[in-house]
Amino acid sequence: MAGVEGRVCLITGASRGIGRATAELLASRGARVMCVARSEQDLAEVGLDYTVADLGTTEGCAQAVADTEQRLGPIEILVCNHGIGSALERVVWEQDPELWNETMRVNLDGPFHLSRLALRGMVLRRYGRVVFTSSTAGLVAETTGTAYNTSKHGLLGLMRSVAQDGGAYGITSNAVLPGWVRTEMAERSAEQEARNRDVTIDQVWQERAALYPAGRVVTTREVAEAIAFLASEESSGINGEAIRVALGSVF
Repeated sequence: MAGVEGRVCLITGASRGIGRATAELLASRGARVMCVARSEQDLAEVGLDYTVADLGTTEGCAQAVADTEQRLGPIEILVCNHGIGSALERVVWEQDPELWNETMRVNLDGPFHLSRLALRGMVLRRYGRVVFTSSTAGLVAETTGTAYNTSKHGLLGLMRSVAQDGGAYGITSNAVLPGWVRTEMAERSAEQEARNRDVTIDQVWQERAALYPAGRVVTTREVAEAIAFLASEESSGINGEAIRVALGSVF
């Protein structure tokens, strides 16, 4: 199996959680990985090539693509995994418009600009893999999460559009939709929920685990394995799909 060996891969949000697990997994399988995030300290701890960029800006996305191509070569795999969560959100009538704007810039505008820039080369070379990390909230909206829900729904529209535009050039575009994963971002939402409800953080996670037939939440490695397959040469027959990684639950 050719998999991802030797392929140049740009992974965003790669300093922690799902992004870091994916970067480490793809690197272990021979991919040439560039990690991107905003925290240099966290990126340095991953131990792979990295560049620091704000992916909520057009300039930051352009920098991430340019640095990858200059240092590693043409991008063949793009994993858009970065994002901000819903911990600070309120019900829609109390929602802060600035929080909405920031969520859209990071969660939706960033992946658009990265796709726009990376696909130019993929089209010329007639090969590419694009994988977006959405969420089960991209299918079933959570309460008190208008910005997050909307951005993750929108990401699926972007994924399907890239699939249609790139399909004739040997490019596939798909998304993974994780359920609850105990990452730092999800931990922040658990802390906020615990405060709002006057319960413990452990109780919040126990309730989240109870949503799944397996009685536990998803692991970062499980999501990374799904991303790695969609990033591989062997996934050529899968395009425009939203694949839920949620242990059989809708959430």
